[in-house]
Amino acid sequence: MDNRYLLKAYLDKFLKLTDAEFEEQLLPVLEERSFAKKEVVIKAGVVENYLNFVVKGLLRKYYKKGKQEIITQISNEGHIIHCQESFHSRQPSEYFIQAIEPSTVVSITYDNMENAFASSQRMEHLGRLVITYTMVIKDRWQMRMVKMTPRERFINFVTRHPEFMQRVPQKYLASFLNIKPETFSRFKHLLKEHARAQRQDTATH
Repeated sequence: MDNRYLLKAYLDKFLKLTDAEFEEQLLPVLEERSFAKKEVVIKAGVVENYLNFVVKGLLRKYYKKGKQEIITQISNEGHIIHCQESFHSRQPSEYFIQAIEPSTVVSITYDNMENAFASSQRMEHLGRLVITYTMVIKDRWQMRMVKMTPRERFINFVTRHPEFMQRVPQKYLASFLNIKPETFSRFKHLLKEHARAQRQDTATH
């Protein structure tokens, strides 16, 4: 299957496009791009020109604070990742995006996206829905970071994304959740003890 149609399935959740609409207005301007593990997708100081939909793999977005890398987003299959502020403002990005695993994305440039949105009212409406959704998700995550304790953030994240515990290096997860590495290790140990206790409890009944 052409990976570009995976983006259509994602967009259909917001506004169902006809095959003709997708094939005439979006398909010709979509690019499939692949990145090796640890390959940088965009560097800070460059204007973000692509909105990326992940079809395979895992990517992280981060900025540098001294020698530290502060991760603000980890995206896997079925999600959008780009330097949002730079993409929309056309100003140089403060962020890097890097592949954690070998990754494939379906991308559209800023100009091509603007032209697609201008092509019809439905396309413009779709664009507004997608951009609003990404803003809401970002705000929701930032609110969790403020309101939740480190332990609550850890439990919430692991419950919602258990597969990331296997796929993402621990130091990346600790940075993303704003938890000290040693605290993250302790939480992970408690999680294993909890799972072991549950298994033992199940075995005795």
